[in-house]
Amino acid sequence: MMFEDRTDAGVKLAEKLDDYAGRDDVIVWGLPRGGVIVALEVARALDAPLDVSGVRKLGVPDQPELAMGAVATGGVRVLNDEILAMLHISDKVIDDVTRREIRVLERRQLEWSGDVEPSDPEGKTVILVDDGLATGATMRAVIKAARGRNPARIVVAVPVAPPDVRQEFEALVDRVVCVSTPEPFYGVGAWYRDFRQTTNQDVRNALEEARGWSAPDAPGAG
Repeated sequence: MMFEDRTDAGVKLAEKLDDYAGRDDVIVWGLPRGGVIVALEVARALDAPLDVSGVRKLGVPDQPELAMGAVATGGVRVLNDEILAMLHISDKVIDDVTRREIRVLERRQLEWSGDVEPSDPEGKTVILVDDGLATGATMRAVIKAARGRNPARIVVAVPVAPPDVRQEFEALVDRVVCVSTPEPFYGVGAWYRDFRQTTNQDVRNALEEARGWSAPDAPGAG
């Protein structure tokens, strides 16, 4: 399946999540940055709160697109031991990259959400949304961060993922929802006609739009 853009992907993904619609025990977390645009359509369809889940990939020095792990809000770090061993990356390099990305994450989190407190996931179903899974490094970090806040259930929801990665995540969370699992996979962007980079302003706009419909005095609220 080819998606027109992230909005189209979010609409199609939401159709597979309609059993969560209208429930007061569901919140949606979008992974920055592209995942937030997909998550906006999911949250809209489910009438659920939307938050951004702070996470940063730990890129290999000189190969920043290759993830050796990820960090998430709350000091969570997940490492890709296979990549680290294959490239013989030292602990010092890992720690240096981690510190740098945590600083970036803290700054970005403030840019995205300001002083708005995110929804408390304790005892709720948390739907983690990204625009696709490739290696899954960033999603693993977000799962670890979410689990530390005692949700009732964790659902991973993405438009596209390789079959083996989807199967791997089915063992990590309560449910995985994926619109398409193409083989061969090629990469997340290969399944979007428009996969332009998402900006920080796009993320802010999506969060502000979602807060408009979830605010207590919003039309139809309460």
